[in-house]
Amino acid sequence: MINVEVTKNNNESATSLVRRFTKRMQGSGVLSRVRSVRYRTRPNSDFKKKKRALRKLERRAAYELLYKQGKIAEQKPGRRGRGRF
Repeated sequence: MINVEVTKNNNESATSLVRRFTKRMQGSGVLSRVRSVRYRTRPNSDFKKKKRALRKLERRAAYELLYKQGKIAEQKPGRRGRGRF
């Protein structure tokens, strides 16, 4: 991590000091790097992908069984995830 440090000169106002600090922060690239990794999530591992796919297949098979038995009426696919699966 790069530390940005600014010291106040004799004839410098507080606003110009803050302005100089922000310019130096932008130049160092700290903020852009932090903002780029702020919402980053790790990619799922292969094991988690397989587990999720198997769970989806199990749910789909259970739904189709109930549908064939007539316990669930078919839903029309539409908005907000009210699809069949």
